[in-house]
Amino acid sequence: MPGFLTTHVLDTARGCPAAGLKITLYRITGADRVKIAEKITNADGRTDGPILPEADFATGTYELSFAAGDYLRATGQDGPHPLFLDEVPIRFGMSADDHYHVPLLLSPYGYGTYRGS
Repeated sequence: MPGFLTTHVLDTARGCPAAGLKITLYRITGADRVKIAEKITNADGRTDGPILPEADFATGTYELSFAAGDYLRATGQDGPHPLFLDEVPIRFGMSADDHYHVPLLLSPYGYGTYRGS
């Protein structure tokens, strides 16, 4: 099976998908960080297609950067400034042609992630 990457963002403070959140994908090679995709989550907190589709997939090290601060401000969850969470980077490796799913569970003062399915 050819590899691909998907993501999903859930707003755990509000108990709903995080719609309208910008996600940027970077490929990491040594000290280089190259932007390869940028998407906005839909009403289900997902991107409309894989953030890294089969045609562009390559094993290696990647980083998803979630614009949490913009989302928290837009939903009235920003609290005192500066925000506790603004950009949330998740750096991870993909070592095989497989489906990788990297979700983000987000609240104004914490987040979690895991390799999903």
